[in-house]
Amino acid sequence: MKRASLLVILLVALVLAVRTGEAQGQQPLLLLLKANGPITPPMAEYISRGIQAAQQQNAEALIVQLDTPGGDLGSLDSIIQSIRASSVPVVIYVAPNGAMAGSAGALVTMAGHVSAMAPEAAIGASSPVGSSGQDLSTTEKAKASEIMKAQIRSLVEPRGPAAVQLAQDMIDNAKAVSANEALQAHLIDLIASNTDDLIKQLDGRSVTMSSGARILHTSGASTQPVEMTLVEQLLLVLTDPNIVFILLALGVLALQVELTHPGAWVPGFVGVTCLALAIYGLGVLPVNWFGLVFIITAFVLFILDIKAPTHGALTVAGVASFIAGALVLFNSPGVPAFERVSVPLVFGVGISIGLMFAGILTYALRAQKLPVQTGIGTVVGKFGTAKSDIKPLGQVQVESELWTADAAEGSTAIRRGDRVEVVDVHGVRLRVRKA
Repeated sequence: MKRASLLVILLVALVLAVRTGEAQGQQPLLLLLKANGPITPPMAEYISRGIQAAQQQNAEALIVQLDTPGGDLGSLDSIIQSIRASSVPVVIYVAPNGAMAGSAGALVTMAGHVSAMAPEAAIGASSPVGSSGQDLSTTEKAKASEIMKAQIRSLVEPRGPAAVQLAQDMIDNAKAVSANEALQAHLIDLIASNTDDLIKQLDGRSVTMSSGARILHTSGASTQPVEMTLVEQLLLVLTDPNIVFILLALGVLALQVELTHPGAWVPGFVGVTCLALAIYGLGVLPVNWFGLVFIITAFVLFILDIKAPTHGALTVAGVASFIAGALVLFNSPGVPAFERVSVPLVFGVGISIGLMFAGILTYALRAQKLPVQTGIGTVVGKFGTAKSDIKPLGQVQVESELWTADAAEGSTAIRRGDRVEVVDVHGVRLRVRKA
């Protein structure tokens, strides 16, 4: 009887476990991804990987929490293509309060299968600029604007004429609006105060996919974050203009140390690594490559000042050239503020480099004025000990070296162990006198 009761209990427990597993398996899954920062290739890769993960795990939807000032058009195209090709609904959520979907970020928001914003978020200001951040000519701007408007027309037209007009104003007139204004124009689908509120509002909503309409079931859904990989984080950091500037300065300095001190492979390795990382960032950021001419000129001037008798004039010119080059490289007119290097950082690094080279110059000048420190002539005036009687020749030890010596004219007799002073050098023979 006891065995039968135990068997029944085990069977009931097994059935409950199976049902619990089935219930968990049927629970909808939402993947959460946070895209904070400029829209760059690392950001595009991160979002693409999140979409792939959502598809592999058969998630109910992927929620992309977006906060970006904008970015390059190449990465924007890649993100839009990934979103529109996704078999899993992608929800673009501009959050938290105070966040923005600026410039290219506005187009990413429009590309989402569902677009949402936090109550105090903003969207817009999507006028096209050149690859270096400069204002385009009238013809170039018209062409770029038409391409961008054609790109988003198919995305926004289902939302109605008010949404289309607002999207066009964002491109033509750099217009930006609040969440309420975007919702009134039907440019976005909803306003949510936080992620939980967003998930609640998504439940039962119909979304249009390439395969047709689909109803979202998010009630009781489990959430799973999609974190950036270490490589993605590193590449995202390398798109920070301040980091790129520091790497560029360190790389050139390290290579200069290697060139002036051959064989010290550590500075060379550090320099090549820093320059390689800086070049990646320069390839992503909207920079004016003409600034590199000033930076290279600066370091040439630093080297020349060490060898030329200008006593610091070239170092001062080099500092000015370095600062001007950095500002031209990163802060050319028209570059957005978030893609500019910090002016105090540029001046601080430039002055620090100038002070360092000034120290090197001072050391070099002092070294030129020092007496010769090597060769046989350096022993004159030094003291040593007689290792044998000098009659007329003998041996003396000066410091750690043993020399043949004779007695100087007028010197008293020198015996073994006497302290002697070197008064002259004749060939390889010392002339000494008793000290």
